Amino acid sequence: MENRTEVTEFLLLGLTDDPHLRLPLFITFLLIYTITVAANLGMLLLILLDPRLHTPMYYFLGNLSLVDFCYSSVVTPSVITGLLTGNKVISYNACAAQMFLFAALICVENYLFTAMAYDRYAAVCKPLHYTTTMRSSVCAGLVMGCYVVGLLNACIHTGNTFSLSFCNSNTIHHFFCDVPAVMALSCSGKQVSELILIYLVSFHIFFAILAISTSYIFIFGTILKMHSAAGHRKALSTCASHFIAVTIFYVTTMFMYLQPTSSLSMDTAKIASVFYTIVIPMLNPMVYSLRNKEVKRAFLKVKSELIFWSPTKCRIFIVTL
Repeated sequence: MENRTEVTEFLLLGLTDDPHLRLPLFITFLLIYTITVAANLGMLLLILLDPRLHTPMYYFLGNLSLVDFCYSSVVTPSVITGLLTGNKVISYNACAAQMFLFAALICVENYLFTAMAYDRYAAVCKPLHYTTTMRSSVCAGLVMGCYVVGLLNACIHTGNTFSLSFCNSNTIHHFFCDVPAVMALSCSGKQVSELILIYLVSFHIFFAILAISTSYIFIFGTILKMHSAAGHRKALSTCASHFIAVTIFYVTTMFMYLQPTSSLSMDTAKIASVFYTIVIPMLNPMVYSLRNKEVKRAFLKVKSELIFWSPTKCRIFIVTL
C-alpha cells in the first residue's frame, strides 16, 4: 500500500506565543508536575507500605495514581520543555507514540473510575458480602480489563488518525498530539474518522457514566434507608472523593471529544485539555487523601520512620521514632 503521508514532523503551537508568558507558565506547570509526581507516587508508596491499605478500594486507588502519574508524564514534560527552550517540533513517530500512550491511559482511567464505583456500591450496599464480592481475583480481573480496553482504544484511535494523509500543514494547534488536533490537519476525507472518534469516545464515556450512575443510585438509596446519622456521614464520606473526581474528569473530557473537529475551537480546547492532562492528575490524589483518615494515618506512620542507608552493610535500616 502506498504511503500517502508526506509529513515527517509536526510543529506544536503550544499554549501561547507571548514570550512574556512563557516563564510564568513554565514555573506554574513545573510546580504542578512536581506536585503531581510527588502526590501520585507518594500515594502509591503509602498503599504499598501500609498493610492496612491492602484493600480493594486502595488497590484501585493505587492503579489510579499510577495511571495519573503516567499520563501526566506523557504530556507535561514536553510542554515544560517547549516553554523553556521554545522548541516545539515533534517527530511523526513521537507524535504517534504520544497519542497512543495518552489514548490508552485516559481510557484506563475512565474504566478505573467505573470499577471504583462498583467497589463503593459493594461496600455501602452489600457490606456483609463485601469481602467475597470484591475478592482479589475479581479486583485483578477488573483492573486487567481496564488496561486491555485502554490498549485496544489506543490502537483504534492512533491507527484511525495516522491512516489519514497530512500533506498541507504540519502545524498542530495544540500543546500535545491529541486526536482531534492532529485529525484537523488531514488533507484527505476525515468524516469517517471523525465519526469513529465521536462514536468510540461516546461509548466509553456513556457506558462508564451509566455504570457509575447506576452504582450511585443504589448507594444513595441505601443511604436514605439508614436511620443512623453516623451511618449517613460514613457512607457519604466513603463516596464523596470518588464522586468529586469523576465529575471533574467527565465534564472536561465530554467537552473536548464529543463534537466534530471542524466545530472545535482549538483555543478553547487547550484550556479544557490543561485540566484533564495536567491539573486533574494533580487533584486526584489530593481529593482522595485530604478526605481520607486512613491515608492520613498511613502518611503519619511513614513520616515517623527514618530510612538510613548503610554502605558497609548494603541494606536499609528503618528506625521508628
